[in-house]
Amino acid sequence: MDPTGPWDCDRVDEYLGAARVPVRLGCRTPGDHPWIVSLWFAWDPDAESASVDAPGAIRCATSANADLVEFVDHDPEVSFDVSTNDPPYKGVRGRGRATVVPDEEKRLLRSLLTKYLGGTDNRTADRLLRPERDEVEIRIEPERLHTWDYTERM
Repeated sequence: MDPTGPWDCDRVDEYLGAARVPVRLGCRTPGDHPWIVSLWFAWDPDAESASVDAPGAIRCATSANADLVEFVDHDPEVSFDVSTNDPPYKGVRGRGRATVVPDEEKRLLRSLLTKYLGGTDNRTADRLLRPERDEVEIRIEPERLHTWDYTERM
């Protein structure tokens, strides 16, 4: 899959691999209302995909009891945005299909705590890694990507 916009696939991989902002994930509720949530994510450029033309996956961690799990189970079609909050504005947005995968060992969550907070020795990690808290991965397989980069204009 070739993204539209100024970046090629290699630049998308580079950007998503280095991004330290949350992904904004749009979905639909069982009542057919739009919903958006921000989640920590990891980009896995080598993840196998149902689409031969679209390798890669956005991998997010959340509680197994989160409303988002029900929403994605109801309708797996999602939209997403990973973009800078400050100038120069740039990013990747698109749409794809999401699936819920158990993360019993909380491996993804641990790696995201390291990515976003520098490790697991903090109060947030203590709360999220409690043994009684069930964790899942929301895996998004992109079907369309669009990029933008206003660096030269700003």
